[in-house]
Amino acid sequence: MNVDEDLDKLLETLPFFLKEYLTTHSSRDKIIEIVMDIGRRPEARFTTGPEYLSHKIISWQDLEYIIKRLSSFSNDNRAGIERTLHRISCIRNRQFLITGLTCRVGRAVFGSIGLIRDLLESGKSILILGKPGVGKTTIIREIARVLSDEMEKRVVIVDTSNEIAGDSDIPHPGIGRARRMQVAQTNLQHQVMIEAVENHMPEVIIIDEIGTELEALAARTIAEKGVQLVGTTHGNCLENVIKNPPLTDLIGGIQYVTLSDEEAKRRKTQKSILERKGYPAFQIAIEVNEQNYWTIHENVQDSVDLILRGNFSITQCRTIKDNEKIIINYKPLQLNPFFPTINQSSNNLFKINQNWSYFNNQRNLSVYSGNEKRFIIYSYSISYNLLREVVLKLNIPIMLTKDLTKANFIIGLKKQLSQNQKLQSIAKQNNIPIYGINRNCIYQITKLFQFLSS
Repeated sequence: MNVDEDLDKLLETLPFFLKEYLTTHSSRDKIIEIVMDIGRRPEARFTTGPEYLSHKIISWQDLEYIIKRLSSFSNDNRAGIERTLHRISCIRNRQFLITGLTCRVGRAVFGSIGLIRDLLESGKSILILGKPGVGKTTIIREIARVLSDEMEKRVVIVDTSNEIAGDSDIPHPGIGRARRMQVAQTNLQHQVMIEAVENHMPEVIIIDEIGTELEALAARTIAEKGVQLVGTTHGNCLENVIKNPPLTDLIGGIQYVTLSDEEAKRRKTQKSILERKGYPAFQIAIEVNEQNYWTIHENVQDSVDLILRGNFSITQCRTIKDNEKIIINYKPLQLNPFFPTINQSSNNLFKINQNWSYFNNQRNLSVYSGNEKRFIIYSYSISYNLLREVVLKLNIPIMLTKDLTKANFIIGLKKQLSQNQKLQSIAKQNNIPIYGINRNCIYQITKLFQFLSS
């Protein structure tokens, strides 16, 4: 991967004592942002961690020196440097005077989307999720270049804060042949999105930081016009979008549905459930967990449905190594936030009461019959039919026993397990671990067995 960062142009705007220090810094290529607040020491944040840049505290004069060398701040308190991708954001006091600056280093990283090249060629709309600072803007900038230059598509970028193509009327070469539409005010982004479709005949529209209900609605309108969308939004995973009401239009919308008694019994759910309302605006979702580790939802429609129903599913994980070799693995879909009985942490996947759960590192939870690994379990207060259905689904060799002393472990409902003192006593004497789940349902039993067999 090649990196174009124009770091010297950013350093030119800094006071001399900061410029001199950073110019010769051994890790200058790893800098993410520079933070300056009045009355505090300046700080740089590298990929390896934060570091103070000087013992001198920042003064009003230091901030004024920088501000004079920037373009004017927009209504979203962001400014830039001509013909670069760097972004400077300000913090204001109650009198609207600037008391702090965050200088974010912008980089055009050529080759950064090798992980998802095949997804771009599919022509489907792609939603990129990730926490702030993980590199979403860098990704869509490279996507714009690849789609416009290498795939020769008509690409229009709706650049709200001039962060994708730089703070200049002439776009940064990092976006290739893609065209850029600037947005005068952030609250008008949704209007510019629609205008891009109506006036400029794009095949692809790229949008950064979709954050409001109007922008989500505009994205859906664009998708319905047959235009490929590539957009970003804040959130660690797809479930964050489901839980964010203004953004649910991106994944088809969410609505409450009341089932009949018979249907609720058949599904083994409550009568009031959440379901997807329509087709999602984006067919593919990418969770940027780390710079070189992404989780892929190749069918957003199915992923959303499975999350809402609490059904078992698999997501795709892609990693790129130092030698640029791509590794694709699969992992279970994260737990459903609308079934609130399971702890989300993988280390505490099933909440265990330490008063009645005992572990011995020397005891193996499985026994072997020939070359086959088997689990011998004692089930307490869990339906046999549910256990049988999960075993058939997962194809795990599991044996049920009625002899408690022969079990590798005990599973059951937490409430009933916690009330059975005799069972706890026998489990303690025989050093048998106990695992409790909150509900008698297939989803939680499936997750328990996956946890035990991992």
